[in-house]
Amino acid sequence: MNPATALATVLVDELLRCGMTDAVLAPGSRSAPLALALEAVARTGRLRLHVRIDERSASFLALGLAKRSGRPVAVVCTSGTAAANFHPAVIEAHEARVPLIVLTADRPPELRDTGANQTIDQMRLYGTAVRWSCEIGVPEERPGMVAYWRSLVSRAWGLALAPSPGPVHLNAAFREPLIPDGDETWCEPLDGDATGAWTRVRASTPGSVLHVPPARRGVLVVGDGAVNVKRYVAAASMAGWPVLAEPNGNARYGDHALSSHHFLLGMPEFVERHRPEVVVTLGKPGLSRPLLSLLRRAEEHIVVSSDLSRWPDPVRSATQVAQEVEIPVMSGDDGWLRSWRTADLAATRAVDAVLDASDEVTEPRLARDLAASIPSGSLLFCAASMPIRDLDQTMRPRRGVRILTNRGASGIDGLVSTAMGAALAHGGRSYALLGDLSFLHDQNGLILGPHEPRPDLAIVVINNRGGGIFSLLPQAALEEPFERVFGTPHEVDLAYVAAAHRIPYTLLESAGDLPKAISGQGLRIVEARTDREANAELHARMRQAAQDAVRAVLASR
Repeated sequence: MNPATALATVLVDELLRCGMTDAVLAPGSRSAPLALALEAVARTGRLRLHVRIDERSASFLALGLAKRSGRPVAVVCTSGTAAANFHPAVIEAHEARVPLIVLTADRPPELRDTGANQTIDQMRLYGTAVRWSCEIGVPEERPGMVAYWRSLVSRAWGLALAPSPGPVHLNAAFREPLIPDGDETWCEPLDGDATGAWTRVRASTPGSVLHVPPARRGVLVVGDGAVNVKRYVAAASMAGWPVLAEPNGNARYGDHALSSHHFLLGMPEFVERHRPEVVVTLGKPGLSRPLLSLLRRAEEHIVVSSDLSRWPDPVRSATQVAQEVEIPVMSGDDGWLRSWRTADLAATRAVDAVLDASDEVTEPRLARDLAASIPSGSLLFCAASMPIRDLDQTMRPRRGVRILTNRGASGIDGLVSTAMGAALAHGGRSYALLGDLSFLHDQNGLILGPHEPRPDLAIVVINNRGGGIFSLLPQAALEEPFERVFGTPHEVDLAYVAAAHRIPYTLLESAGDLPKAISGQGLRIVEARTDREANAELHARMRQAAQDAVRAVLASR
């Protein structure tokens, strides 16, 4: 099956699964894949198809259908000014709060800005008149595309209805061939869930609560920006579920919180024995690829999001989205939780043994010890690259620490200034764990006028003279260009940076000296010097030790 036909087939099928009963088509060439897919399902009686030769008329017909039914109606056209003729109806739908799914076909990127026929700029063509606009991208035959397409359509359907009904725009770029080629094979199944939409969005109604089906084998995942954490952690505890909390989710506390899920979920033999029936997600997870793989494989993945216009679903596995869910209390067999905790304890002890083998300053141990040693009531701000990942892999459950990080776009810019602002707002003991590049990227954040309020903030800088995270990525195998274009080494003396700003400075000589080094008050800088290659080797030893320990546990059962 060619990619254009596959994309159109999936888009139309997912719209039907979401609940579409009517579609309007203005014929054209570039939209042929969508036209053929719509006609095929209309022929079977699954859809009422309406064809109009004038795009303006077609779009207002769709408007009337949707206005009366209260259900989103798809309206489809080819590229160029055909899409522009939808604009008046889109504006009316926006102002009148009428749900429309606007599907415009487009030329592929290589034909744009070349003078090719019927090619205009269709990106965000309708401006602020749509609730959401998305460029689908040129379809490709590779695994994962079906999940992307279905998730995209069900998100569009949900946003056309909630929180305020209105039009959404999907722009689909098609390369030729545009008609079926007779080959029905594709690299993965095109089918979706026979029970309904890929992701079901629960309408925002007062007091509406999604009741999670009773499941002994459940997992609570907590990521960045999570809200109502205490309530859901307590509910998971009552249900006997393990809590897999990223540090910045601020839910890594209590008996059900794990420390080493990153290592556990990286082991196929552990994952095979610990497949959850349901996963409930708070916030935006994204630090650990093994954790994202768990979400991808989940039979039922429920996302809790206060904003039904934007919800986190990084691997497009969400089956339901709701503003509030209720996790049922379970009783009886606690073997599910006990199995997770036993393996987690074994992995944690193994990792600790590796980290404590010497008093050398290392990045994972620094993250672990800093989180453990700062006083209750403290704020810990963490850089979004390696430091927060080290914290995720080594931090032990504890209470009394508020952890923040800039994981919205996960950039390294502005972190000194962000840490300063967070510390000033916190009003108490504050600490920051930054890499050398993120620290140097925002040196201007250290500039404080003599009359400006100064935070009680210890900035701990891990100085491995470059971009440490790249040493753990495939780029590290590119020996010749790696150091210059990925490692980006520098020769900056951080002691002189501190001196230039008249900020107290300490060099951390050994791991055991950390409590003394971070002690004091006011703004201060602590430098911890490490080696990037040695750090990559240490991470490999940690992973191997954790997995060996877990394998021993699994073998004993």
